[in-house]
Amino acid sequence: MKQDTDVLSQLYRDYTGFPPSSVSRLPGAASGRKYYRLSGNVIKDGESVEFNCIGVAGDTLRDCRAFVKLAKDFVKEGIRVPEVYAVTDDYMHYIQQDLGSVSLFDLINDSKKSGNPDIVKPIVRETLSELAKMQSVDPTVWSNHAEYRSFSIRQAMWDLNYFKYEYIRPSGIDIEEDRLEDDFERFAEDLCSPGAGMQGFMYRDFQSRNVMVYESKPYFIDFQGGRPGPVIYDAISFLWQAKAGFSDDFRQEMLEHYFEELSRLTSCRRNEQEEHQSVNRFALFRTLQVLGAYGLRGLVERKAHFIESIPAALENLKILIENGAVDRYPELKRVCSCVCTDKRFAKKTEDGLRVTVFSFSYKKGYPADFTGNGGGFMFDCRGMHNPGRYAEYKSLTGRDKPVIDFLEERGEVQQFVENAVGMVSPSIETYLRRGFSNLQIGFGCTGGQHRSVYCAERTAQVIAEKFPSAHIVLIHREQGLETTLQ
Repeated sequence: MKQDTDVLSQLYRDYTGFPPSSVSRLPGAASGRKYYRLSGNVIKDGESVEFNCIGVAGDTLRDCRAFVKLAKDFVKEGIRVPEVYAVTDDYMHYIQQDLGSVSLFDLINDSKKSGNPDIVKPIVRETLSELAKMQSVDPTVWSNHAEYRSFSIRQAMWDLNYFKYEYIRPSGIDIEEDRLEDDFERFAEDLCSPGAGMQGFMYRDFQSRNVMVYESKPYFIDFQGGRPGPVIYDAISFLWQAKAGFSDDFRQEMLEHYFEELSRLTSCRRNEQEEHQSVNRFALFRTLQVLGAYGLRGLVERKAHFIESIPAALENLKILIENGAVDRYPELKRVCSCVCTDKRFAKKTEDGLRVTVFSFSYKKGYPADFTGNGGGFMFDCRGMHNPGRYAEYKSLTGRDKPVIDFLEERGEVQQFVENAVGMVSPSIETYLRRGFSNLQIGFGCTGGQHRSVYCAERTAQVIAEKFPSAHIVLIHREQGLETTLQ
């Protein structure tokens, strides 16, 4: 079987008449597709010019075929999507227009760093104008190439239960399942009702990462999951993207522009009451859907990028609760309120470095890091003599004097703590100097009750004295105790 690079190089040669001089793999996306940049020199109008394109090695026939066919028809309609230059007979490999490497998400991040988020307003407005143009294209242009069924109650229920099983369950939130399912069913029906707004091409994964900015214009990629559905879903997905961090005022201004564009392109009169209702419902739906994804990738798989995104999504959810978006669904509202008050994702009340020192039981797994920092130091205390083996200490912890005396009389625990402090201190110094915000230090033993508790207590006390500018939080996970030392 030919390698992906060989197949893509042959497509390049077939299209240009010349072989590529370089083929480089691009960073992977969330899917199984593989992307390459092919570069070389070709003869155009008698002169040698550089020609670059993007090569795609697909993972599923359904998505590849949908992308290629939709892209070709959208280009004909003047929609800004990459032109597909050549494709294999089986649709699994193709080469397309190179739109560079700058996404709208990159520009949004740069604007936030600059302290002037309004810099991106013109490109965001143009992006929503182009979205409205794509969505209002005559369905006969794209409907034969959409590989997915129309948005339906069934699809809405899948996403709502995704939120339940991948976010609520791993968070340990108590639910009244029958009542929650009643709310889900009512919510799904509302999302698919005639009041859901205009139906058209539903991009399904419309976010700033899927908008490339090429020659100062927005171009759309990854629309192969498109299907017939309520178009407001895409505008909401874009404006409520947690990591984009758009303010509520900015969202409302951009939504007004989007609705005006839709009305102009379709000659449909606006119904502002219906619009407001649809915005709230789909913003809620999209936020729950996103939290389901963050739950799986962050809470379950412990991937830092997704954990970092959870607080922003919770802020969106809080605003929606305040705006009454969940009032029609009482059990869902109660559950969402619990989700929003999760202490793991509470905003830091202090500036500077927070050092969290844990004690824990290895039997119950490592302590989770919900800061997005990705871990820190973990020390195994099981090599020291265990007070828990003796009946007189079984009901006590490493905070009680008899256990402290037992451990200290043997002498090994003092050296253990001293070594641990010596190991973490250079990192604390560096983190303070470089302005980092979080560091986690864990001490584990068999039951998380004696040795680990003692070591966490002593270490927290020593580093609090040694680093007065750091904020020290001590957590004994198995006892449910949390103390702020400074």
